[in-house]
Amino acid sequence: MLDVPPAGARSRGAEASTTRTGFDDLWAEIAGIGRVDASGGYRRFGWTETDLSLRAWFEVACRARQLTVTQDRIGNQWAWWGDPDRGSAKGVVTGSHLDSVPDGGGYDGPLGVVSALAAIDQLRDRGFVPARPIGVVAFVEEEGARFGVGCVGSKVITGALPAEQALALTDADGTTLAHALAAAGTDPAMIGRDEEALGRIGCFVELHVEQGRGLAELGRAVAVGGSIWPHGRWRLDFPGEANHAGTTRLADRKDAAIGCAQAVLAARASADRHDCVGTVGRIDVRPGGVNAIPRSATAWLDARGRDEAAVRAVVRDVTAIAARHGGAVRQESWTDGIDFDQALVARLASLLDDAPVLGTAAGHDAGILAGAGIPAAMLFVRNPTGVSHSPAEFAERDDCLAGVDALATVLAELAGAAR
Repeated sequence: MLDVPPAGARSRGAEASTTRTGFDDLWAEIAGIGRVDASGGYRRFGWTETDLSLRAWFEVACRARQLTVTQDRIGNQWAWWGDPDRGSAKGVVTGSHLDSVPDGGGYDGPLGVVSALAAIDQLRDRGFVPARPIGVVAFVEEEGARFGVGCVGSKVITGALPAEQALALTDADGTTLAHALAAAGTDPAMIGRDEEALGRIGCFVELHVEQGRGLAELGRAVAVGGSIWPHGRWRLDFPGEANHAGTTRLADRKDAAIGCAQAVLAARASADRHDCVGTVGRIDVRPGGVNAIPRSATAWLDARGRDEAAVRAVVRDVTAIAARHGGAVRQESWTDGIDFDQALVARLASLLDDAPVLGTAAGHDAGILAGAGIPAAMLFVRNPTGVSHSPAEFAERDDCLAGVDALATVLAELAGAAR
């Protein structure tokens, strides 16, 4: 169990007060970065000016805690308490990401990064010195909001996303990932599986706001994440012929939006039949004039389920409908279902007063690292409504602080106290 020396004359009440103040200060520092006044949500996309501001904040916050900050070949930021290259003991790593979906909430990702720094503050207030190095990571482009593929940072360093495929990704403006990297000061020629970064990780525990109502229904503040559903993204392209919306007879039209609409409906119906979820959250219709028949329509399907075969069945159904309208379906990403390291999951659940163990349909960098053979698990913080990827995403302050306490407990247990 924990071996945390007392912090001299500091009381537990004073320690708790310090933890709360530190968390509040960190949260306030990033609250305005990338916020959209009209929606109340955030637009924090990878390798943009907003992202650079968040990266600068992370570095300043880490250096203020005397953490050594490094950057791997794709641009993920790592901050270390202790030297991960000294000795044989690999690091205990936590953290998450700082980017968001379009008009997303403020908790998805940043809560894990802020909580990691607050947990380190708490351990230091206790006088704790880790026997193993403790790392905090901020992964890039986890949501895939800019380049369409989730978990780019973790997928590239683990080799799950080949470098040539990653560099060819384009955003809505036609900018390639290669160009975005270069503009941000990262050499595109250097990206790829990063053995140096991976070799420093002994285990990874990612704290995240729950994206569902499991904890709310259980009446608990914190849970351990035990698994992630298989999931993927597919691009659907439909051809058409531009023409006048008023003068072209219905019988003469080649409307790309019709096939696209049919595919969207097919995704919903098929997902219902196969006990999965299927979502088309983005559609690009060209030329985009209200009075012009679409010459092309492109949609992106996100499909997830407990069973891979069921997810694949949904995609087959959508592909069949698309083919009837001359459309084509191409897989852009796929992540196998992940069972986190069960020994680690059980250890954390026991450590945290028999915390419940929950699975999730949401993808996370922890799942990518687990798929690469790194022992990993997650901590979830209660979300009272279950709403996520929305400005309404929320967690009570007391629950967030309970998450910090839980993470500090976990880090101290896994890193051990120096003798």
